[in-house]
Amino acid sequence: MSQILPPGSLAGRSALVTGSSRGIGADTVRYFAEAGANVVVNYRNKAPRAEKLGAQLRDLGVEALVVGADLTDADSVQALMDEVRRAYGSLDILVLNASGGMEAGMAADYALQLNRDAQVRVLETALPLLGEGSRVVFVTSHQAHFIRTTPTMPEYEPVALSKRAGEDALREMIPQLEERGIGFVVVSGDMIEGTITATLLERANPGAIAERRESAGKLYDVAEFAAEVAQAAVDPIPADHTRLVGDTGSFGAE
Repeated sequence: MSQILPPGSLAGRSALVTGSSRGIGADTVRYFAEAGANVVVNYRNKAPRAEKLGAQLRDLGVEALVVGADLTDADSVQALMDEVRRAYGSLDILVLNASGGMEAGMAADYALQLNRDAQVRVLETALPLLGEGSRVVFVTSHQAHFIRTTPTMPEYEPVALSKRAGEDALREMIPQLEERGIGFVVVSGDMIEGTITATLLERANPGAIAERRESAGKLYDVAEFAAEVAQAAVDPIPADHTRLVGDTGSFGAE
């Protein structure tokens, strides 16, 4: 994995990435650590994997806090933020990466609980830790971001609708965030090769990924997309608070 942010550019800063024990979250939190940030690896139920990543990041010479939390549970989110406060005192970067909704055996409204309600709860609970100049990044997909103008695969629609609802709810907080000097940006990506979501979609709809790759010309992989997420935490914020990654030609404008 190549260095994405300049070495030392985040020295003395702290960054929390939700859902960062694997995939996009893990690569994002690694990019922050490589740039010198003290980081928080957050996971739901894969403690050994999260601990292993935390150890790798400490080898880079930064602090890495590893904290399990169920983001759909208010007490669990509060406990997560309490740990961050104890370890670092404040937070400079918050990446809202954790999402889901295609898991088997969950409640009917689980996608909405996780992709909308939990996202807002995490940000609201983190607010006392986020100061002037801090940055919040929400990670989503084109399939969700453009769901109001462009239909998606039936298997993914409940997730897409819930993630768009989460994005809308977070955007409503922008004036409140700006008053505090906190920047906010949405990073939306096309289908990402190698993610759990892509794997589940492929299982439900064989050939879906190859079809999307052909129509887009290229699909980003996990490391490439994570690099865009990490960059979004430091780059100037676009006027519409949106960073679109990958082809959007087949999605109708909002």
